[in-house]
Amino acid sequence: MYFHDKWAECFRSLFLRTIFRRCFIISNKELALNEQIKAKQVRLVNTDGSQLGIVSIADALAKAADAGVDLVEIAPQAQPPVCKIMDYGKYKFELAKRDKEAKKNQKVVSIKEIRVSPSIDVHDFDTKVNHIIKFLKSGDKVKITVRFRGREMHHTSLGKDLLDKFTAAIGEAGNVEKNPKLEGRNMFMVVSPK
Repeated sequence: MYFHDKWAECFRSLFLRTIFRRCFIISNKELALNEQIKAKQVRLVNTDGSQLGIVSIADALAKAADAGVDLVEIAPQAQPPVCKIMDYGKYKFELAKRDKEAKKNQKVVSIKEIRVSPSIDVHDFDTKVNHIIKFLKSGDKVKITVRFRGREMHHTSLGKDLLDKFTAAIGEAGNVEKNPKLEGRNMFMVVSPK
């Protein structure tokens, strides 16, 4: 019976520690609110941004309660800590809204790749140029790769000439970001939009 009680107590304490850790610990990004502020004196900032000076935590909490909003510790590392009277829910909502807007306005640049051989025909060349121009107009970078097979490796100058021809054909749509470079059996260059 004694062993069972000890086992149950150990399990209960472990369970409570896990629940406490998951539910009640505030992350480092969260700001301390109202009664969570541990300092005895704080530098108080009003809702309009004006300084109210250094006051005791009880006075600061009373002023926040009178205004009907929260007391938020915005600079805990300062001496004394800086607290502001604000509506914390509205503040969190505006932060989330600002982050969402920043993500929406972010443009992810992707690199499209066009592969050709050194013995490409005229019509195929024109088609590839049209694809490259379409990619550049949509704001993507384009990597043009010339693949050499077998004995074509002895004529890498043909690949260089082909890449120069691509550069001349797409001159008004993009700029050469990386000049033609030979790596193994491939020669490539990267073109970015203007």
